[in-house]
Amino acid sequence: MKVVQCWDDGVITDGRLIDILRRHGAKATFNLNPGLMDPEKRGGCAWRKQGEGTWNHNFGFGVGKFSLRDIPEIYSGFELASHCWRHENAGSIPDAEWIKSAMDARKFLEDIVQKPCRGFAWPCGVSTQGTIDLLRENGFAYGRTTQNTYDVRDCDEPLALASNCHFKDPGFWDRYSKAKATGVFYFWGHTYEMYQYDDMWDSFESMIKYISDDPDAEWADVINIVPMLRGA
Repeated sequence: MKVVQCWDDGVITDGRLIDILRRHGAKATFNLNPGLMDPEKRGGCAWRKQGEGTWNHNFGFGVGKFSLRDIPEIYSGFELASHCWRHENAGSIPDAEWIKSAMDARKFLEDIVQKPCRGFAWPCGVSTQGTIDLLRENGFAYGRTTQNTYDVRDCDEPLALASNCHFKDPGFWDRYSKAKATGVFYFWGHTYEMYQYDDMWDSFESMIKYISDDPDAEWADVINIVPMLRGA
C-alpha cells in the first residue's frame, strides 16, 4: 500500500513536522501560499490573544510563516504544490484572477526549487467546475479537496481528489486498515493543529513511525498516485 500525506499553508510548525518525517524516512507534499510568506524574515509562532491583528487558529495560536528565501532549505527533499498565491477560494474572485493566483504560486515554487510543482490543494476545499477546468487547461496533475473516501483510487476526476481522511480523524486507523485493500492511503492536515503541545507531537511521531515500520506500507508522494486513479 502506498501512503501519501500533504500539509497546507507553509507555517513554521512545518519545521517540527519535517524533522519527524526525516527521522522516519517519510515523504510528504507541502501546499504553499507564497503571497502570504514574508520575503525576508521568518515569522513567529506564539500564543496570542484574539483580535491582536493576526490570524489565529482556534482563537489563540498565532501562526507564523516561513520566509520565501527559507523555502529551498526548509522543504529540501519534499514535494511542493500550489495552494494559490494568497489562499484565494475558488468562486470568491473572478476565475481569470483565481487561475492567475494558482499559477503564480506554482511558477514561483518551480522557479525557487527548480523542479515541476504540478500538484494543487483547494483553499478551504472549495472548487467550481470552471476552476477545475482551468487547472486542467493549465497542466495541473491533481487538486486535493477536503472530502473523504475509503478508496482514493476510485476517483474519476483527479482535479477534485478526495483523501482518506484528515490526520486527526478519529477513524484514522480504521481507514488506514481498510485502505490496504485498495492500495492507497492518503491523509492531510495543518501542522499548527498540533500547536506547541509535546504530547500531540509525540503521538503524531508514533503514528509516522508505525507506518514507516509497517511492512505493508510504502511512503510515496501525492503526484505518484495520480496514474493509479480511475480517471487518470
